[in-house]
Amino acid sequence: MTYIVNDLCVKCKYTDCVEVCPVDCFYEGENMLVIHPDECIDCGVCEPECPAEAIFPDSEPGTEKWVEQNHKYAELWPNITRMIAPPPDADDWKGKSGKYEKYFSPEPAKR
Repeated sequence: MTYIVNDLCVKCKYTDCVEVCPVDCFYEGENMLVIHPDECIDCGVCEPECPAEAIFPDSEPGTEKWVEQNHKYAELWPNITRMIAPPPDADDWKGKSGKYEKYFSPEPAKR
């Protein structure tokens, strides 16, 4: 089992989860985070820390797509190991559906 980040993270990109991860398996895109499934140790400490409720175990129904997406982008995006400020409008996007299809960016984070 591993944990994944789904589309609830798009445009929210809270990093509370990053701060508690003991193995630094989060990777940062322009407008969301992903978890590297091969690096995740299945501890689950990140799941309750996510304000957007975007982190799930891969054993949940419907997560297959997200396992693939997390793996793909974890190989392309830079590793993030410290908490950063969320986008200023993150709370406005929290809980909205359909964000992946409309707003997902495959670009890595730029800092």
